[in-house]
Amino acid sequence: MLAVRALARRRLTPSASLICRTNTTLDTVSSAAGSVSPPSPPQSAGLDPKPKISPAPRPTSSAADASKSTAPASGASAGEEAAPEAGRKTRRRFAKKRAQISLAAPRKWNVPLRAHLLPVYDEALKLINSDSARLKRELRGVLARVAEGERELEGAEGAARAALERELGELREKAGILEIQSDINRPSIRWNAANGMGDLNRLVYRHLVEQKWRRYGTLDLLMERIHQMGVVPDVVPALHPSIDLRLSFPEPPPFSTYLRTRTRRKHKPVEPGVFILPEQSRRPPRLYTSVFHPETRYYTLVLVDADVPDPENTSFTTFLHWLQPNIPLSAGTCGHLSAHPHTGYVPPHPQRGSPYHRYCLFLLPHANPEQKIVVPAVPDAARLGFDLRAFCAEHGLDAGAGGAAHMWREVWDETVSDIYKHTLKRPEPRFGLPPRVDPYAEVKSMKRFVK
Repeated sequence: MLAVRALARRRLTPSASLICRTNTTLDTVSSAAGSVSPPSPPQSAGLDPKPKISPAPRPTSSAADASKSTAPASGASAGEEAAPEAGRKTRRRFAKKRAQISLAAPRKWNVPLRAHLLPVYDEALKLINSDSARLKRELRGVLARVAEGERELEGAEGAARAALERELGELREKAGILEIQSDINRPSIRWNAANGMGDLNRLVYRHLVEQKWRRYGTLDLLMERIHQMGVVPDVVPALHPSIDLRLSFPEPPPFSTYLRTRTRRKHKPVEPGVFILPEQSRRPPRLYTSVFHPETRYYTLVLVDADVPDPENTSFTTFLHWLQPNIPLSAGTCGHLSAHPHTGYVPPHPQRGSPYHRYCLFLLPHANPEQKIVVPAVPDAARLGFDLRAFCAEHGLDAGAGGAAHMWREVWDETVSDIYKHTLKRPEPRFGLPPRVDPYAEVKSMKRFVK
């Protein structure tokens, strides 16, 4: 064994190359005379080496493209070659989220499948279009009969006139049904109605939007919150909305004082009955409506607080925050409602020590919807204790005959003190339970260990 190790030491000469392991690489340590490149392997006699087959050049469209693909890039080193551009595939990018669709950024309906890709879909479109054309022909016939009946109505009297009016009413109702049925199944109509781009001046869009409001939970949620939180009968005796009313407030401010003055807060829709901060309602809300009657009718807007403490009567009273009479609304009304200079908006200010406050907003229809009412401006001293029921009875307003409603809740926080100081300009009240009587107050005031 020792002889084998000695023989291995003798075979390692100083001129041989040694491989030393370092921290990062494997370096070849050569002798002082320099490393000698190994000889090429011997070739067998009579056999030629296999010739190297160079790859065939790629076909190019022009000589200029061929020169670009073969010539090295300018400024590159001698060992580098330009990367080939021909034949490189670019990855197709897909949108990760759907683009926002609105009246400001509309988007038309496009056929989801090109023609002849799915024969069943093509046949379905043909069937819808043929059915729509048939109903439109029937609609034109009914409208012609209505026009003829209106001409006959001018000279009719007595029982004949009453029978003709009854027949015209039935024909007009049938014409409305045919107008809806002729367009309701068309995909473009459904697309516009679902994305808020339908023209409510058309009967089919009014039908689809009202159907969505009444059947898909929006109206149900409003009526559930209204009745669960006692708005009916505490504020109004009955409520049957006929208009979809939506409102939005600025989003809650950031907690950072630095970001409060440097962040532009967006308006967010408010769900009926939710809690918002008093700082969010410092300015009037933005009101949006979906009206389902084509003619213009007048409404009166009222915002009241139904939970203001009344310590004299050990009860609660109401406070009028906003009053705007004679607001014209129709199916063509778009955008948020503009405020008129009548009885200004006072921001909600729930009192300290009181439970949560219900802020109820109503659009009350007039008894004569085509006529304005005369309502004097309410002074600031008469806002507290405002009787909404007496106001409605005096001016012929009835929430049970239609209109719209909304509500939200608020509780006291530190920002309410600023409203009392700068907006209302009166001292802030404070409510709560009376202090408990300490039966040992006299004993605690006596000095101990003194005779």
